[in-house]
Amino acid sequence: MATQAEETLHRCLEIILIGPVCTGKSTLAPLLADRLQVPRVSLDQISLSYLEELGYGEATLRNIQQELNHEEPTLRNVQQGLLATYRQWEPFFVSAIELLLSKHFDRIIDLGAGHSHYQNPALFERVRQALAPYHNIVLVLPSPDLDLSAQILKERSLSQRGYDWIADGYDFIEHWVKDRCNHELATLTVYTQDKTPQQTCDEILQCVAK
Repeated sequence: MATQAEETLHRCLEIILIGPVCTGKSTLAPLLADRLQVPRVSLDQISLSYLEELGYGEATLRNIQQELNHEEPTLRNVQQGLLATYRQWEPFFVSAIELLLSKHFDRIIDLGAGHSHYQNPALFERVRQALAPYHNIVLVLPSPDLDLSAQILKERSLSQRGYDWIADGYDFIEHWVKDRCNHELATLTVYTQDKTPQQTCDEILQCVAK
């Protein structure tokens, strides 16, 4: 029978980070993995490896990734716009999450900004069910003031990527910050403003170990 300390450690080994772009998930994930001595898995980094299993063509997904990362314009982007393309690929995001969670255990997992937001209620419910067994789903935001969080993240995105994520009359960052999806999925929310990544890492570990 596992001791309380062993059970606490096991809970800490399964941390899933969610949140909008530029919140620091990709910085926090390796810090947490290093502290807990477990692997880190980023869904953004391994999506391409799931293509064959999920029945998608590699060229097609590379096309969508270029669009969602605001890289070189493509014919699809010109014809239907970023928002329509984003909505079209929501089913792939859901399937990728389900596949990732079936393959990886005792990991630090970070999801991309779009992986936890869905316009279609049925798709969101699939993600909610997939994440339901996990106790430590951490939403990372700059501030409890959601307007301020959106402003900070837009400024970071412009500085780091040259793009504010406003396209086709739609404010992606505003939606990712304020929409119910992340807030309903999260079991814990941490705020990073005026904290170093290490301080935020420490806060997460303190909270999930309780």
